[in-house]
Amino acid sequence: MSIRGLKKKQPKTFKVKIITVDAEMEFSCEMKWKGKDLFDLVCRALGLRETWFFGLQYTIKGMCTWLKMDKKVLDQEIPKEDPVSFHFLAKFYPEKVEEELLQEITQHLFFLQVKKQILDEEIYCSPEATVLLASYAVQAKYGDYDPNFHEPGFLAHDELLPKRVLRQYQLTAEMWEEKITAWYAEHRGIARDEAEMNYLKIAQDLEMYGVNYFPIAQNKNHTDLLLGVDAKGIHIYSINNRFSPNKSFEWSAIRNISYSEKELTIKPLDKKAEVFKFFSSQLKVNKLILQLCIGNHDLFMRRRKVDSIEIQQMKAQAREEKARKKMENQRLAREKQLREEAERAKEELERRLFQLEDEARQANEALLRSQEAAELLAEKAQIAEEEAKLLAQNAAEAEQERQRLEITALKTKEEKRLMEQKMREAELIAVKLVKESDRRAKEAEHLKQDLHEAREAERKAKQKLLDITRLNYPHMVKYPQYSPTDTRDANFDKGSIKLDLKDIDLKRLSFEIERERLDYLEKSRKFEDRLKELKSEINALKLEEKQSGLYS
Repeated sequence: MSIRGLKKKQPKTFKVKIITVDAEMEFSCEMKWKGKDLFDLVCRALGLRETWFFGLQYTIKGMCTWLKMDKKVLDQEIPKEDPVSFHFLAKFYPEKVEEELLQEITQHLFFLQVKKQILDEEIYCSPEATVLLASYAVQAKYGDYDPNFHEPGFLAHDELLPKRVLRQYQLTAEMWEEKITAWYAEHRGIARDEAEMNYLKIAQDLEMYGVNYFPIAQNKNHTDLLLGVDAKGIHIYSINNRFSPNKSFEWSAIRNISYSEKELTIKPLDKKAEVFKFFSSQLKVNKLILQLCIGNHDLFMRRRKVDSIEIQQMKAQAREEKARKKMENQRLAREKQLREEAERAKEELERRLFQLEDEARQANEALLRSQEAAELLAEKAQIAEEEAKLLAQNAAEAEQERQRLEITALKTKEEKRLMEQKMREAELIAVKLVKESDRRAKEAEHLKQDLHEAREAERKAKQKLLDITRLNYPHMVKYPQYSPTDTRDANFDKGSIKLDLKDIDLKRLSFEIERERLDYLEKSRKFEDRLKELKSEINALKLEEKQSGLYS
């Protein structure tokens, strides 16, 4: 067979891009494939066995539509693009996630889709619940909280809260992160699949969880109601309230659902009950509603029947897998605990080692300081010894100086005593001189008085003689010559001689008095000079005595 023949036999294909919540895949789809063929290929690629929850969704003319499993892919009204894009999403939701979601991949895909719906505000969630859900999402992504690794700001790039909640409260990103981290720290020891399951268990209790809403009208002119389809039944809501339905039809209470063009009819199981009819905007909407109703009703009935062999095997495998994972998690927890204990012990040993090294370093430093102190003390001891020798030498010199000063002091005392004796003698001499001076002064005063009396007597005698001369010899004035033979002249001459002698004695006496006065002045000057010398010697002795006292 030629190569050209082989090429002719190869089936024609077209490219398909499958978009999951967290990944994209491309496949080659044969022209003749039905929707189920492509869907099974994707499920095999994902390793998914719980296929009844999922479907392939595409958008055409602004309306989301699910790929039909029993029709060829190309025969359906799919987008004309290359590659053709389909979203692999959950089409039907379980009533109880913990009982119905058996595979980990199924649980993970539901977790990602529900989380996206909450963040996109397709499912309303209270602010408190969003923080708790965000903490489980962080636990599933990052594992156990470690304050040394998960530092402030590690959630800055993660979208964890709806924008509505962020706008509702005026909190910074750091405050939200602190609130989420407070819950996140309490989830320590929870594995990823367990954290995702806890997330879904909280989310399944939300009013809008798993509900597909469609606008409807009770007549052809107005669209004033919403029809919701979920795992439990059909619900009718007012246009402004998607939380509390005005009317509900459980799957077990519905007998039949049919549509005719834009009209959809719900017939209750109770034949006496009122038949509910409503209108949709398009025929495609009625087809989609019917498709969702059929799928949810089938799953509702399936849950209430005995599980098939395949489901039983899957549940058994899921139980075994959970038990195995539980044991594995316990083992990992024990290993982690042992590792943490070992790390703590290691840290303790390292801390102790560091402490011992620090103590050793301090001991070495103390030893070095002690050695330095010993060397310094040795130097000080040597210096002290030298100083002691020097002090001893100084003490000896001081002792010699003291002895010399004592001798000098003795000499000084002796000299002082002699000087005091000399001073006393000088004082006695001074007293004697004073007395002698007083006596001489008195004698001089008497002599002056006697001299004055003598001069007064002489004056009187001369006056008397002159008077007598005038009386006896009146012509003597005119005739001064006298006869040598005259006796009266002789007597006169004798009186003159006596007067001259007396004048001579007075002059002599005055001369002696003046001479003695000069001698007294000379002796007084010498005595004053001697007193000055004695004072100088006494001051010098006092100065030497003070200096000798200072030295001692």
